[in-house]
Amino acid sequence: MGERNTAWDKVTISRNTKRPRALEYINSIFEDFIELKGDRYFGEDGAIVGGIAKFNKRSVTVIGIQKGKSTKENVDRNFGMPKPEGYRKALRLMKQAEKFKRPVIIFVDTPGAFCGMESEERGIGEAIAKNLMAMSNLKTPIISMLIGEGGSGGALALAVADEVWMLENSIYSVLSPEGFASILYRDASKSKEAAERMKITAEHLLQFGIIDRIIKEPAGGAQEDFDSMIYRISVNLREAIERFEKESIDSLLTKRYYKFRKLGRFIEN
Repeated sequence: MGERNTAWDKVTISRNTKRPRALEYINSIFEDFIELKGDRYFGEDGAIVGGIAKFNKRSVTVIGIQKGKSTKENVDRNFGMPKPEGYRKALRLMKQAEKFKRPVIIFVDTPGAFCGMESEERGIGEAIAKNLMAMSNLKTPIISMLIGEGGSGGALALAVADEVWMLENSIYSVLSPEGFASILYRDASKSKEAAERMKITAEHLLQFGIIDRIIKEPAGGAQEDFDSMIYRISVNLREAIERFEKESIDSLLTKRYYKFRKLGRFIEN
């Protein structure tokens, strides 16, 4: 039995450049994926990918925050930091899914939304807020899965879902351990200590009721046995989608509302 990974170990694994990215999961789990681009307002954002696909003979909408693996890919994908047009594209696809009664499956992997001047000028705060509002009342099932980093509002903007899952070595937090250490300790070198105090691992967040399920990873991380990871995710998705299809939309929306109201009260306290 190997040693249990610390919170900092999981931060490191979640950021591993060899870790599978959203498009790798999308292309391996789903069939006939057709990518749809653009937000119909400003332009295309490579940090968010999405489109329609088939899963277990069902039509679904899939969306992912996409990091790169090489320097060029990361520049093209803005290091997985979406701009307003990315979130607006995602919302466009989710509203389309609602119209055609397709379940929405989302893969989240971002250090946070892009906070550059052009992002602020084009309304990043409004874009995130609009996603939060729309997803809370979207009349179709939503599953959101954290596959690497889940940073701040940039991750939350795609994680208002009927069920939120985390891969075993992913993280989900209001800011990075480095940022937390800089604020609390005024010393970014204390990031390891900050990671432990922040309770950002899947185990802690499941205990708090912030997420609903942990998907176990192979030893060392998802990159060590990608086929096994695909199988585990597919089995969980099949079970969840079949269960959601047996439930009325009104019931799903009521449960989603109370789920996030409960989280709101937890955070306030």
